[in-house]
Amino acid sequence: MNKKIFTIISIVLAAMFVFTACGQSAATEEAAAAVSAEESDAAAAEAPAETASDEGRVLTVWHYESDTGAMGMSWLAAKEKFEASHPGVTVEMDNTRGFEQIRQTASMVLNSDEAPDVMEYNKGNATAGLLSQQGLLTDMTAEVEKRGWDKILTGGMQTTSRYENGVMGSGAWYGITNYGEFVMVYYNKDLFAQYGVEVPTTYDEFVAAMDTFVAAGLIPVATGATEYPAQQVFYELVLSKADEALINAYELYQGDVDFHDEAFTFGAQEMANWVEKGYIDRNSTSLGAEDMGLAFESGEYPMMITGSWWYGRLMTEITNFDWGIFLFPGNTYNPGSGGNLWIIPENSENKDLAYDWIEATLDPEVQAIMGNAGGIPVNADLTAITDPKVQELVAAFNEFSPGAAFYPDWPAAGLYDALVGDVQELINGTMTPSQMLDAIDVFYNENKSQ
Repeated sequence: MNKKIFTIISIVLAAMFVFTACGQSAATEEAAAAVSAEESDAAAAEAPAETASDEGRVLTVWHYESDTGAMGMSWLAAKEKFEASHPGVTVEMDNTRGFEQIRQTASMVLNSDEAPDVMEYNKGNATAGLLSQQGLLTDMTAEVEKRGWDKILTGGMQTTSRYENGVMGSGAWYGITNYGEFVMVYYNKDLFAQYGVEVPTTYDEFVAAMDTFVAAGLIPVATGATEYPAQQVFYELVLSKADEALINAYELYQGDVDFHDEAFTFGAQEMANWVEKGYIDRNSTSLGAEDMGLAFESGEYPMMITGSWWYGRLMTEITNFDWGIFLFPGNTYNPGSGGNLWIIPENSENKDLAYDWIEATLDPEVQAIMGNAGGIPVNADLTAITDPKVQELVAAFNEFSPGAAFYPDWPAAGLYDALVGDVQELINGTMTPSQMLDAIDVFYNENKSQ
């Protein structure tokens, strides 16, 4: 499973060319001087030409992070550093396309001449794995080894960067992450104190806490079911009964998956119970991730179950109450992995610059900016991260790391949309838990990578 990696790798490339000239006569010396002068003139002529070749070049970077979020802030710093080291090159960053739009249109865009030079993209068999199979991504393996990125991203951090026949975990490098991520429970400390609720450490204590809030007229958990949040709640419940063998079978095809086993049955039935008991709002079927986050920020909900990608935003946007985090109570395993990938489209016109861009985002100074803004860097000096709130996040990530269980939508192409729809129907009551599991079973086995 994933292990937290915080290392600083310094890569020094040095080349030394020694020219010697000697002669016995003045004529020879003059000839050597003439040759040397010609070589100097040629070198001088070449230098401006080399600089001029970069003049006007544009590196297009697509991503979907907020400029005020940890990753967005660090990548703006990377842009400044990149342009300073690449005179004449302009980095055009575009984050107007959201996660959903990029996810839905990636195959079409990357198969056209509109493809960016480098792009943030989701990891897993159904996303980066599928695009690699379609020949739309650049195989970065040689560059990874040359630049030492495989020494920065080690162990489980490599799992989502490497794909063979579309299946993650081995083979060629088709993406590079520069941060870690995991799903946790965010909680409103003020509401917990107001209603005398302690941070739960077991699932039974978690249920008791939610019962207390329901009795007080509050919906305990903010969520959104038109996107990823609700299916991640379902997966947390499955993982409360899962072991490593089930996770590896489901995510990595290392065995058969029984979707009516104890773990999946508990997850589906318990989520239906959460709706009936009022732990999550039935109206969440019309809400997205942004709606969920803003509702939690308003102070209306005691808790929100979602990823560390929200952490930096909450640090800057919550000003009217105190908040904290804890791992899903009682779970050994939780959703999470290395972060989204930088991928280089096969149609990229500036692959050399794209590699340099990825290098810039892995720079320790840039990584420290991410860390202090609430992200989880993979190549930062931890002594440079001083914010107590970030230290709380790093501590939680270290606790989480041995139990990284990836994400529920990764194993099969199209599973994300299928899970969104199935979980919505479960919340609406238009599918029973057993019917939902049947639907997931059929879709998973018809669409998983072979």
